[in-house]
Amino acid sequence: MLEQEYRNILVPVDGSPEAELAFNKAKRVAQANGAHLDLLTVLDTKQFVGNYGGGLTGDAIYQISEDAQSYLENLRAATIERDGLKDIGIHVRFGNPKVVIAKDFPRDHHTDLIMIGATGLNAVERVLVGSVTEYVNRQAPCDVLIVRTDLENKYQGRRRKK
Repeated sequence: MLEQEYRNILVPVDGSPEAELAFNKAKRVAQANGAHLDLLTVLDTKQFVGNYGGGLTGDAIYQISEDAQSYLENLRAATIERDGLKDIGIHVRFGNPKVVIAKDFPRDHHTDLIMIGATGLNAVERVLVGSVTEYVNRQAPCDVLIVRTDLENKYQGRRRKK
């Protein structure tokens, strides 16, 4: 019997290797707990303006959100087929990823565990923009598990160039 049981697990995904590690482990934890798994992609609205000059058209934003929805649907379908895990919700949100992941989504969905990939940012990027993972770890109202290893618990961090 598990000492701690989780019922609602959130795993933010963005296609990065770090998020993939977290997703793979989250599937296992959800299965072990008989828990609901929420897959969340947050589209940072500030990025739309900052990276694309004067901003994106409504059509472009619609296409980006459709692509994110399709990505999540594919993850869910593959997980159902390969892992047999069926209780999976998929969500696309707009806003500041830090706040959505750490505060808004857990409040709205009664999340009791967030499993998130370790930051992919280097030290300079963390100073300039801050790490979503670090913010979530400090601000979330529930347990946060920062995933750094694969399913065999082997570290998958970035290799430094010599």
